Amino acid sequence: MTRLSVTPAARKPLGTLARIPPRRMDFEFSAGNTQRHYFAADPARTAFITALSALFPAGESFFVESVRAYRGRITDPLLKAQVSGFIGQEAMHAKEHKSFNAAATEHGYPVDQLDGSVRRLLAVVARLPNAICLAVTVCLEHYTGIFAELLLRDEELQGSFSPETQKLWLWHALEESEHKCVAYDVYQQHVGSYLLRTLVMIPTTLIFFAVVTVFYARIVKREAPRLGWRDHRGLLSYLLGRQGKLRRLVPQYFDFFRPGFHPSQHDTEALLDDWRTRLFGKGGLLAGQRKDKGTE
Repeated sequence: MTRLSVTPAARKPLGTLARIPPRRMDFEFSAGNTQRHYFAADPARTAFITALSALFPAGESFFVESVRAYRGRITDPLLKAQVSGFIGQEAMHAKEHKSFNAAATEHGYPVDQLDGSVRRLLAVVARLPNAICLAVTVCLEHYTGIFAELLLRDEELQGSFSPETQKLWLWHALEESEHKCVAYDVYQQHVGSYLLRTLVMIPTTLIFFAVVTVFYARIVKREAPRLGWRDHRGLLSYLLGRQGKLRRLVPQYFDFFRPGFHPSQHDTEALLDDWRTRLFGKGGLLAGQRKDKGTE
């Protein structure tokens, strides 16, 4: 592992030194400045994305705590800096999605209730041994990593978001890709079990998609009678059809089960350099919404 020199004179956050900067954003969401059907102007697709967003505030907090449980054992300066960046980024994701979800609640979606459901579920998971909690985080970080790469590479997907929500999701995707290796590296150093990692992925996958499906159903109840079976079939085709967005991720998902797998094998370095410039470079899409005025 590359060593990191950290001196008392270093003024930048540790995460920034490890290229995982905790950017402080200034998104302001409300029912007045967001569209109700903000994804492809489609109520079914918007309901699916909203179901995913409902997972983030509590989910990101769970990720932070599962990694933080091992923070005191880490001696490698680089990994310690990466963990600092990971925690900072995930905390900001939870904060900004909470704001986004509040706007969705104003639009009539039951996101506040869904958030409560996620918190109760994760409170049960958090009672498990630290190694299992970290393994769950590694599994879900694999999902967020491949979802993020899909968004950053797929122009059609990017263009489906309304302008005010596109910024949030692109920022989140960039940072998920930046820190996609951190929880995995902590796990490898302090747990290391291939069997545990892969066995935990199976119930994690089943529960993840069951929760998203239930949340989707709870959201679309608020859309009745606007939505019918044709809309639901259209969403399934969009996600799982021949050119479906999720179907395209199946090979990357199964990479996780290879004994020698590491998230860095899904090489996104050039992609991230491009998006750092596009979002935070001079005149970038998000340069004016960054509170900490950092540079890339």
